[in-house]
Amino acid sequence: MAEEVSAGSGGGSSSERGGEINGVGLASMDSLESRWVFQDEDDSEIDDEEDDDDDDAPHRAGVDSEDEDTPEQRLIRTGPRIDSFDVEALEVPGTHRSEYEDFGIGRKIILAFQTLGVVFGDVGTSPLYAFSVMFSKAPINGDEDVIGALSLVLYTLILIPLIKYVLVVLWANDDGEGGTFALYSLICRHAKVSLLPNQLPSDTRISSFRLKVPSAELERSLKIKERLETSLTLKKLLLMLVLAGTSMVIADGVVTPAMSVMSAVGGLKVGVAAIEQDEVVMISVAFLVILFSVQKFGTSKVGLAVGPALFIWFCSLAGIGIYNLLKYDASVLRAFNPVHIYLFFKRNSVKAWYALGGCLLSATGSEAMFADLCYFSVRSVQLTFVFLVLPCLLLGYLGQAAYLIGNPNDAEQAFFSSIPSGAFWPIFLIANIAALIASRAMTTATFSCIKQSTALGCFPRLKIIHTSRKFMGQIYIPVINWFLLVVCLIFVCSISSINEIGNAYGIAELGVMMMTTILVTIVMLLIWQINIIIVLSFVIFFLGLELIFFSSVLWSVTDGSWIVLVFAVIMFLIMYIWNYGSKLKYETEVKQKLSMDLMRELGCNLGTIRAPGIGLLYNELVKGVPAIFGHFLTTLPAIHSMIIFVCIKYVPVPVVPQSERFLFRRVCPKGYHIFRCIARYGYKDVRKENHQTFEQLLIESLEKFIRREAQERQLESDGDEDTDSGEDNSFSRVLIAPNGSVYSLGVPLLADFRGTSNPISEASTSEEVRADSPADQSKSDAEHSLERELSFIRKAKESGVVYLLGHGDIRARKDSWFIKKLVINYFYAFLRKNCRRGIANLSVPHSHLMQVGMTYMV
Repeated sequence: MAEEVSAGSGGGSSSERGGEINGVGLASMDSLESRWVFQDEDDSEIDDEEDDDDDDAPHRAGVDSEDEDTPEQRLIRTGPRIDSFDVEALEVPGTHRSEYEDFGIGRKIILAFQTLGVVFGDVGTSPLYAFSVMFSKAPINGDEDVIGALSLVLYTLILIPLIKYVLVVLWANDDGEGGTFALYSLICRHAKVSLLPNQLPSDTRISSFRLKVPSAELERSLKIKERLETSLTLKKLLLMLVLAGTSMVIADGVVTPAMSVMSAVGGLKVGVAAIEQDEVVMISVAFLVILFSVQKFGTSKVGLAVGPALFIWFCSLAGIGIYNLLKYDASVLRAFNPVHIYLFFKRNSVKAWYALGGCLLSATGSEAMFADLCYFSVRSVQLTFVFLVLPCLLLGYLGQAAYLIGNPNDAEQAFFSSIPSGAFWPIFLIANIAALIASRAMTTATFSCIKQSTALGCFPRLKIIHTSRKFMGQIYIPVINWFLLVVCLIFVCSISSINEIGNAYGIAELGVMMMTTILVTIVMLLIWQINIIIVLSFVIFFLGLELIFFSSVLWSVTDGSWIVLVFAVIMFLIMYIWNYGSKLKYETEVKQKLSMDLMRELGCNLGTIRAPGIGLLYNELVKGVPAIFGHFLTTLPAIHSMIIFVCIKYVPVPVVPQSERFLFRRVCPKGYHIFRCIARYGYKDVRKENHQTFEQLLIESLEKFIRREAQERQLESDGDEDTDSGEDNSFSRVLIAPNGSVYSLGVPLLADFRGTSNPISEASTSEEVRADSPADQSKSDAEHSLERELSFIRKAKESGVVYLLGHGDIRARKDSWFIKKLVINYFYAFLRKNCRRGIANLSVPHSHLMQVGMTYMV
C-alpha cells in the first residue's frame, strides 16, 4: 500500500464532535471492568450522536456488535467488553521510541557527520552574506561600528541557535520528530485541542501516545488544559498558528536556495572584475536547477556525500578567521562585551535598527535544526552544533570583523574579500558547494513539514517517496520539489539584489521562529510543567527579541520582499481551505451515515445476495455505516459474504506499533460477518506494503480479534450461567428478492449453503437448531463455533478480496454565503481534483476495484 492512502481523512472536527462520532463505551471503560446493566434488546443500536465526552456516561456492554435487534430487555452482568477498540491498544506496554536511540558510538559519529550536510548547511553559509547585508543598511564609519555589528552577530548566534533551539526547542520533539506540526501533535496528545477528524478515544491509549513526563499535574497545567479544551476559538487559533508556521517554512524553502546560491556565486565579482550581476544571476539559475535535480537521491546518500565537503567548509571558516585575527586586529575579541551593542545603536540609531535584519541572517537555519530533526537524533544535532558548527562560525565572523577594521571599503563582499589571495579559488569552490548544500537544508525541512501536515489532514495528498529503507523520516516529494524550483527561479530573476533577498529571508525565518516560540511556550506550560517564572522569561525574552527583529525586516517589505509574504499567505490559504473543506465533508458523512435498520431495509427491497469473497469498503468514518454503502447496495447485484468497513487514518503520534495497528468491531450480529476495521498509522509510519501484504495483515488481525472475542465470551459464560449468546436470539426475517430468491437474514450467510433449491427449509432448519441451543454452550461447542467462523473467513479470503472505493465530493448549498460557495465549489474542488486520490495510492489491480461516487451538499 502506498504512503498516502489515509491522508484523505484530513480535515478537522472539534474534540466534542469527535466524541459524538466515536459512540458510547470507548472513552473511559476499563477493559477489566464488570458491572450489571440493563440490556435493551429491542433497541440496542447505539446512538452515534450521543455525547460520550463525559467519562461518567453509562456504558452499554455485553453486546459485541454496534447494532443488533433482540426481543426484550433483561438484566445481565457484563464481562470485559469484547471490543478490540479498547483491548488491542493496551496490548503492548512498551513505548516505541526513536530508531536512533540504540545506535552505538560509531553510528552516532556517522550521523553527526551527516547532519553537517543536511541540517547545518543553512546556518553554516550565513558568513557569506550577513555582514554584507548589515553594512549595506548601516555603513561603516569607524572601528566601533565593526565591533558593535560583530557583537550583535555573536550574541544573536548564542541566544537564538544555541540557547533557544539547541538547549530548549530540540527537547520539545515528538518522539524524534521536529517542526511545527510535531509540536501541534505533542500538544494535542495532552489536551483535547485537535481539530482533526475521525479520532478515537482509544487512540490515546496507543503506547506511543504516552510520554515519560511527571504524572502529577500542576493546578496551572490543569487550568490551561481546561481552557484550551473548552474554547473553540483557542483551538482554531492554535491550528492557524501551526498553519502559519508551516507556510513560513515552505516560504523559507524558496528563499534559502536563492540567498545561499546568489551570495556564493556573487564571489565571482571579487575574483573576476569583468563579471556583472546578470552573469551571476544566470549562473545561479543553473546551479539551482542542478540542486533540485539531485534532491531525489535522498537525504542519507546526499548527506553522506556532501558531509565531508561541509566539514572542509567549516574548517575553512575557522582557518580564515584565525588567519585574519592574527594578521589584522585581534582586538575584535572585545565584541564579546555586550556594551558594544549599546554603543552601536547609540552611534547609528535608526540605521542600526535597519541593520538588525542583516544581523538575523547569521541565525538563519536555526529552524532547520528543529524541522530536520526527523532525519537525525537530538544528540547528534546538539553535539555537532556545540563542538563544531558554533566555534567555526564564531571564528569566521571574528576574522571578517578583523579584516573590515583594516579594509572598511570591502564591506560589500566581506567574506570573499577577507580570503587570502592564494586560497581564493579553492575557498570559492568550497563556498559554492556549501551553498548548494545549504539550499537543501530548508528543502528537506519543507518535505518533512508537508508530510506531517498531509498526514494530519491539513495539506492535499501528494506523492511521497521514501528515500531510505532504514530511516522512515527521509522522504522526497516530487511535486513540491519542482514547485519550489519554479518559484525560486522566479524569485531570483525578479529580485536580483542580495539585500532585498536577505530582507525576504529574514521575514520567512522570523515567521517560523515566532510560531515555534509560542508553541514551545504552550508545551512548557502544559506538558513540561516547569516554573512559571522560567516560562515567562522564555516567552518574553525570545518573543520580544524576535518581534524587534521582525519590525526591522517588515519596515523594508516594500523593496520586493513582499513577494515572500504573498507566497506564504497563498500556502496558508491552501492548507486552511483543505482543512476546512475536509472537515465539512467528514461532518456531513457523519450526519448522513446509515442506521442498521435502514441498511437492512435497503437489502430487503433491492434483493441483496451475499456472494463468496471479502469486500473492503474504504471510508473515513470510525463509527456508523457510511452513506456511500447505500450506493453500493443500490448499484451492485450482490454483496460479498464478508464486509469490512476499513478506515485508514493517521493519529497524531509518530509511530503506531504493528500489534496496535488494527482495531476491529462487529457491525452486525455474528452471523452477518460484517466488521469495522480501523487501521491506524502515525505520521512517521511508512506504508510500502502491497495490497496482498496489507490483506494478509488485516485478516491475521481479524482472526486474532475473533479468538480473543471467543475467549472473553467463554470466561463470561463460565463466570455467569445467566449470560447467553444474546445476539443469536434475533428474529428471523425471510426476505424475497425481486429475482425470486428467498433467504433469511437470520442464517449465517453462506455458511454451509449448498444450493438454492430449498432455501426456506434450510433457513427453518437453522432456526430450529438455534432455538434448541442451550443458553450456556459447552466449551467444545464454543471451540467448534470459533473454528467454523475462522474457516469461513479463510474460505472468503480464498474467494478473493475486492476493494470498494467511494468517492465523496461536497458542494455548498444554494443558500450558502458567497464566500463559502467560492471556497467549497471552486477552491476546495480544485484542490481535490488535482490532489492524489485514493485510487492512485492503492497498488491494487483494477480488476479488484469497484468505485461509486457521491456528492454531499454542505
